Amino acid sequence: MIRIVIADDEELIRGALVALLSLEPDLEVVADVADGEQAVAAAIAHRPAIMLLDLEMPRLDGIDAAQRLLGLVDTQVIIVTRHARPGTLKRALAAGVRGFVPKSTPASELATIIRSVAVGERYIDARLATAALTEEENPLTPREVDVLRLARDGLATRHIAKQLGLAHGTVRNHISAAMAKLAADSRTAAAAAAWEQGWI
Repeated sequence: MIRIVIADDEELIRGALVALLSLEPDLEVVADVADGEQAVAAAIAHRPAIMLLDLEMPRLDGIDAAQRLLGLVDTQVIIVTRHARPGTLKRALAAGVRGFVPKSTPASELATIIRSVAVGERYIDARLATAALTEEENPLTPREVDVLRLARDGLATRHIAKQLGLAHGTVRNHISAAMAKLAADSRTAAAAAAWEQGWI
């Protein structure tokens, strides 16, 4: 029996996944939760073979949750997303994610993917893999990525500085550099452009 934890903040989607996967004789959904923090807690509590994580969730997204789980729990992570951007795939692979699939994947196909990942294989949606091979490289430094991610969450510069342990002026410099690299006229536009590419 393959034990699964599902995390998705959309209750309808989560409920459908639970219902459909529970019809499979060799799959058991042991927990379903609504955000990344709860996903990490559920993984520690239930020790599932597979974590099925939505990419975009409150508090902690699917990739950040996967990074948090690395070394904590012996589980394989599959990211399910409707926003399949090439740069996001690179982030996911760097976090140790073993599967990356769009939410349009049929339930029967998803069950097959879960089985293959559970025995150590990797599954990446072919269209997304092709797009990732042709995308432009991320021009942002890791610190610019951190700053833009928080800027996209709506944090003021002083709050970003406090959260990252940086000087206010340093954060302004990172934002200015990122804006120049992305040809954006505001930090909001820079964050949006980086998000669209999957870099943050």
